[in-house]
Amino acid sequence: MKKDRRSFIRTGMVGGLSLAGMACSSSAQEETMQGPIVVATWDHGVQSNAVSWPILAGGGSSLDAVEQGVRVVESDPNGTTVGLGGTPDREGKVTLDACIMNHDSQCGAVAFLQDIEHPISVARKVMEETPHVMLAGAGAYQFAREQGFPKRKLLTEKGEADWKEWLKTSQYKPKVNVENHDTISALALDASGQLAGACTTSGMAYKMHGRVGDSPIIGASLFVDGDVGAACATGVGEAIIRVAGSALVVELMRQGLSPEEACAAAVQRIADKHKSVEDLQVGFIALSKNGVVGAASMYPGFTMAVQSATRSDLVNAPSLKG
Repeated sequence: MKKDRRSFIRTGMVGGLSLAGMACSSSAQEETMQGPIVVATWDHGVQSNAVSWPILAGGGSSLDAVEQGVRVVESDPNGTTVGLGGTPDREGKVTLDACIMNHDSQCGAVAFLQDIEHPISVARKVMEETPHVMLAGAGAYQFAREQGFPKRKLLTEKGEADWKEWLKTSQYKPKVNVENHDTISALALDASGQLAGACTTSGMAYKMHGRVGDSPIIGASLFVDGDVGAACATGVGEAIIRVAGSALVVELMRQGLSPEEACAAAVQRIADKHKSVEDLQVGFIALSKNGVVGAASMYPGFTMAVQSATRSDLVNAPSLKG
């Protein structure tokens, strides 16, 4: 039975799943956690948090934590949605998008970047070394090489074989994610109370060459306000862009909604803006400046990894559908 708007927004984390080496919570329990916190999207958020947490626990910055955390996912050749090993576009090219943002509204992004393993670190260089927010395509690649990033082939043998198989029919249709991985987005609050976030992806499989989704767009895939909190997104980027999803979540938190309520309201907004949301998966996670976390998605299956001094778990987000 479908949930109505109010019941969905007020629903807590539900369900549970088992993951080797991780406890899985049946409720996000909107507790206020003390000290550093890092949260990340999907099951591969566990990998990211495992790198981010020692940085935070050692007194490091939230910006370093999210950057280093998502880098490990960018380097995983077995992942097909981020960085090395990412599924190519319909021309057989792996193109990457990423952005990063800190508590003070400083941000950087790259779009349609090829042959560079760590777009998140290039995005940080854009933020710190240029007067711009975003570089794209050949210009982003040139900047990356000038900053010392090595050229690397990102299309793996398996990725190429799968692409050639896809070419036999060349049918493209976005689908609800059922593999528990997608864009890797991470948010962190460090011991000094500063927030930061990062987002990185190879985008939709077999997308049109040149397509850019929400992942490098500040306000869509990621938004951080040091006075309120931070939010990030995953799923069909076009739908997230249309409502400035992550900025919307943060603004709803500013108005008094909890992180979970704000995420749920953003998902509802997307549903309201589309005639049909069949096969349209989106998910949001949020972290308040006070250490409260929340998440919500369109369909079941979206997970959020949470790591703090008192918690280490993987939770299922409440969903509007299913």
